[in-house]
Amino acid sequence: MKTVLAFVLVLGSVVIAQAAPPADAPVMSAAAPAPIGDVARGRKVFFQCRTCHYPEKAYGNHNGPNLYDVFGRKAGTREGYEHYSETMKHAGFVWTPQLLDFWLAHPDTFLPDSNMIVFPTTAQERADLIAYLQTFHD
Repeated sequence: MKTVLAFVLVLGSVVIAQAAPPADAPVMSAAAPAPIGDVARGRKVFFQCRTCHYPEKAYGNHNGPNLYDVFGRKAGTREGYEHYSETMKHAGFVWTPQLLDFWLAHPDTFLPDSNMIVFPTTAQERADLIAYLQTFHD
């Protein structure tokens, strides 16, 4: 089983911590300010995600887990969803907007054997999507 990288949030940036990082490991820089997300644009970005996910509380899981209240939830633990990859089941971290952004930006290196197949491609799309998902919570 592949080891999940341990992530530490430091002043809003993500730092990769592992014993021997691969030469091509992604590094997230705090130099460029993150784009500000727009909920209305995020709703449009989420259209491609809706093939597998629902963000609404009243809906259940679909091909992927329901994303209602995803931030603050331990990865791989959505009640009733039984199709997580082994890596996701054993990830051991709690979803934050920063970690979701990092994963969406680096799907091949962070949780690479997950079942997710569609990812927003630009930093602005990711920021918009995250702003939209942040509206779905108790």
